[in-house]
Amino acid sequence: MKCLIIQPIHEIGHAMLRDAGIEPVMCPSPDMETVIKMIPGCDAVITRDAGFSAEAAVASDKLKVIIVHGAGHDAVNKEAASEKGILVCNTPGQNSRSVSELAVGLILSCLRHIPEANRAERAGEKGIRERETYTELTGKTALIVGWGTIGRGLGHMLKAAFDMTILVYSPRAPQVDGFERATSLEEGLAKADVISLHTPMRPETANMICKASLAKTKPGAVLINTARAGLVNESDLAEAILSGQISAAALDVYSHDAPTGPLAETGHVIFTPHLGGTTTEAMKRMAIGSVGHLLKALSGERPETAVNEPKL
Repeated sequence: MKCLIIQPIHEIGHAMLRDAGIEPVMCPSPDMETVIKMIPGCDAVITRDAGFSAEAAVASDKLKVIIVHGAGHDAVNKEAASEKGILVCNTPGQNSRSVSELAVGLILSCLRHIPEANRAERAGEKGIRERETYTELTGKTALIVGWGTIGRGLGHMLKAAFDMTILVYSPRAPQVDGFERATSLEEGLAKADVISLHTPMRPETANMICKASLAKTKPGAVLINTARAGLVNESDLAEAILSGQISAAALDVYSHDAPTGPLAETGHVIFTPHLGGTTTEAMKRMAIGSVGHLLKALSGERPETAVNEPKL
């Protein structure tokens, strides 16, 4: 049996596959044209944010399961997989701590202008210490949008480390660990010094951060997005930064051209290349979880993280 690995996973996952008699096949490039060429003969796939297209599903001949090495499965065409009788599973929760910790780092980087200060020092530029405004995090208010494992972890970190007031906007969450609920997104935005997005992409969350909602934010707030690019209207965010409504933003997810477009030109946006779950510890947990689900699926069982209903 063969497993196509579209994007790199920790070596511990390769070892688990080999121990189970499954040959790991590394895809030389994560683009779907290459995947389509490599997929014939493969019984399983492990993918990350590259996803898996409808065309790749059609090109498969033996494929039984697609494993997403992470929580987000938007990039996998689940309808096409279902039509071909292919099970799709994700691996939620294994990188949550790492994403929460990155969000803390991005918040501090925004409030203390760490990337700008580094660039100025390297360039021999004087005056940045006097030119920018620097803000403490302690005692401020954070709005956590989405109270899953990552959002919950961040809320507890910010409360424990900085004694922040934690507001939660997450209509689907049955409980919020005793923190205060925002009855609407707008109510939370109006109170928050820090806004951190951790909600999945759904029709109702697409472009939730847009001109109308940004107009409701507390002036000078910072925005962090480690969830999904489509939650934020990037052109509206650029305008809000230029007007001072948003003082800074840090994005671990964004559109392809964002780092060279209007957002970058504002000078107050930090871009990171989807680093949230890439710590060594998280990568080990993700590989173990992904291969575990894969082996269970190939044995004929349905993993608890399955996200579709194969038709065949």
